[in-house]
Amino acid sequence: APDQAPASPATGSQSGGCGVAGGRMTDTRRRVKVYTLNEDRQWDDRGTGHVSSCYVERLKGMSLLVRAESDGSLLLESKINPNTAYQKQQDTLIVWSEAENYDLALSFQEKAGCDEIWEKICQVQGKDPSVDITQDLVDESEEERFDDMSSPGLELPSCELSRLEEIAELVASSLPSPLRREKLALALENEGYIKKLLEIFHVCEDLENIEGLHHLYEIIKGIFLLNRTALFEVMFSEECIMDVIGCLEYDPSLSQSRKHREFLTKTAKFKEVIPISDPELKQKIHQTYRVQYIQDMVLPTPSVFEENMLSTLHSFIFFNKVEIVGMLQEDEKFLTDLFAQLTDEATDEEKRQELVNFLKEFCAFSQTLQPQNRDAFFKTLSNMGILPALEVILGMDDAQVRSAATDIFSYLVEYNPSMVREFVMQEAQQNDDDILLINLIIEHMICDTDPELGGAVLLMGLLRTLVDPENMLATANKTEKTEFLGFFYKHCMHVLTAPLLANTTEDKPSKDDFQTAQLLALILELLTFCVEHHTYHIKNYIINKDILRRVLVLMASKHAFLALCALRFKRKIIGLKDEFYNRYIMKSFLFEPVVKAFLNNGSRYNLMNSAIIEMFEFIRVEDIKSLTAHVIENYWKALEDVDYVQTFKGLKLRFEQQRERQDNPKLDSMRSILRNHRYRRDARTLEDEEEMWFNTDEDDMEDGEAVVPPSDKPKNDEDIMDPISKFMERKKLKESEEKEVLLKTNLSGRQSPSFKLSFSSGTKSNLTSQSSASNLPGSPGSPGSPGSPGSPGSVSKSTSQMAAITTKGGLVGLVDYPDDDEEDDEDEDKEETLPLSKKAKLESS
Repeated sequence: APDQAPASPATGSQSGGCGVAGGRMTDTRRRVKVYTLNEDRQWDDRGTGHVSSCYVERLKGMSLLVRAESDGSLLLESKINPNTAYQKQQDTLIVWSEAENYDLALSFQEKAGCDEIWEKICQVQGKDPSVDITQDLVDESEEERFDDMSSPGLELPSCELSRLEEIAELVASSLPSPLRREKLALALENEGYIKKLLEIFHVCEDLENIEGLHHLYEIIKGIFLLNRTALFEVMFSEECIMDVIGCLEYDPSLSQSRKHREFLTKTAKFKEVIPISDPELKQKIHQTYRVQYIQDMVLPTPSVFEENMLSTLHSFIFFNKVEIVGMLQEDEKFLTDLFAQLTDEATDEEKRQELVNFLKEFCAFSQTLQPQNRDAFFKTLSNMGILPALEVILGMDDAQVRSAATDIFSYLVEYNPSMVREFVMQEAQQNDDDILLINLIIEHMICDTDPELGGAVLLMGLLRTLVDPENMLATANKTEKTEFLGFFYKHCMHVLTAPLLANTTEDKPSKDDFQTAQLLALILELLTFCVEHHTYHIKNYIINKDILRRVLVLMASKHAFLALCALRFKRKIIGLKDEFYNRYIMKSFLFEPVVKAFLNNGSRYNLMNSAIIEMFEFIRVEDIKSLTAHVIENYWKALEDVDYVQTFKGLKLRFEQQRERQDNPKLDSMRSILRNHRYRRDARTLEDEEEMWFNTDEDDMEDGEAVVPPSDKPKNDEDIMDPISKFMERKKLKESEEKEVLLKTNLSGRQSPSFKLSFSSGTKSNLTSQSSASNLPGSPGSPGSPGSPGSPGSVSKSTSQMAAITTKGGLVGLVDYPDDDEEDDEDEDKEETLPLSKKAKLESS
């Protein structure tokens, strides 16, 4: 591969389609990658394609076009401007600026393609293709331009010790003018001038000629600012680079010279953890390290005016790193030896630490690759067995080795979490739970010795990425989500919750130091994430293991942040409005720790006070009837004196209204009819019979809410389901029999949206808003799937009214009218009843 070109995928895509690149590409000469320079002076990859040059009518001139090899889309369309300075670098790069702060680069796969396009650019601009930069006449006054162009080139003074001051002044005076910079660069290239300057440097050091050394510093620094690849290749060559660094030690602004060469030769040691057989690769690694050192440590921080003058230096380092990764990746023997020694028990600790650090740096270098090459890089590491190797390393005692292995693991998870998930599920079939990779990660998180738990925070973030359904592969049957979450809850969740369960066996936390509290807060954060995203997996785990009761023990912690984490966990559960969770909370009296914490907090107005009140306010506003009744029946005496907010009195009012409706349903019939109803959509899966019920009806009703009046005589489940099954087999019935009654009214000063109700003639029915059977714990016919609306058959045998059934937006649920204070924000919803004939069918047994 050429020096600068990142490793490329297979070739053979359609070319640009005009100019000399027309037709199907049979070679890789025109294959390029397009880069743009971002605000941080880093090169961003814009894609891979094929370049061509042709006349573009819209731009009125010859232009460079790059079409993506993936889909043929246009990656680049750039007119070859006569006054734009194009640079050819490292034989396979062409770099130029489209605007003041917009630099572009084409990285060719082959030198021949670069030369071909370079000749086309030079032909358009009327320049000599043998030079590596076309002339830039921008910002030149007419007089300057005439003066400079009258002389064919810049004549440098003879390279002698006595003329160093003159040379330094010439370099300094040439930097402000782009044309003079170009002529100076050409003169330095053609005359081998840099090597002569470095010979004088040795003379000045031998003679301790400080003045001459100061001049050489200014000259070499000026040559850097010429931003010229051809000059860098000379300066960074094996024979010259240390002398260049030596010149830069003698900064005139410093009282003493720096010892950069001493550091690079004596302090900084190159550790060849696995012998590198390729001398070119070894030289490239040395060169990249030293150039990076020059950029970061030796050269002074560039001023605003000099910033763009070092862009080529940034590019030189960037493309060197790309090439190093590519060459190492292709060396199968090197990688095989690396992983073999990593996992060999005979490898001593110091050697293993060096190997892991190398692999970590190798992965860090891969971040310079463009996406498609990064894919190939991580696939190579995966094929070499990086995950089994990490599993072995993470099981070792050396903390430094484990830390480096964790960093490598983070690169893999951030790049491709599915690859990691697939590996851990496969290894679970062969290994015990305690040595699974994810469990090792959880154990390292739990055992983090850092007082601030820095490592644990990083590992928790990685675990969260791995269990996040949003980044799991979206296949037709969602296999990855189902399989991986099933695996995680079976093999890993008990490891994650072990510290929580161990610390909450009594009425208060057995250990309540700061570090333990931080760790438990992290675990609770992940569990709260699971409650929100994992539905039935976490629900089964919480209820079967009694997790919420154990979590609420932490409400007694002296650390407010941990008590708030426990409260937030419960608030997330209540926010789901799931009756399975609600029954569990009521059965175990799990509001008691919250009420205790509220009373212990006293009248202090703090975050704990606000968070607890918000939880009860949510129950009131959302009218969660079962929890409202439970709270009032069990905790009203403790809460009735709280009058600085109306939350608890409002809950009591809700409870009394609910009791009143239950005791006297006829009193509430018209209120139920007239009251605005807002149906809350639920994303969970419907029961099969509910779905069939709705699908049969959808032809017979408009998009809105259909209310089925109850029959006069009570029916048991069997009586109801039989006509429903017959009803589902019928085709669409005519609507000639239905009679519509339009009612409009104001409720508590608000305008209720109009809706339609249908009644069968001669039927006097009462619609009730009492809570449905599915909302009461232990009721017959409660839903079979977590969180799904009650099925049409979910009716208590003891009640004389059949709860009204609503349909809206594809969902079926028992009618649950909210109270007057709920927001009236769904005016667009229309309500329409089933035809009379359908209602009659339901009422017949």
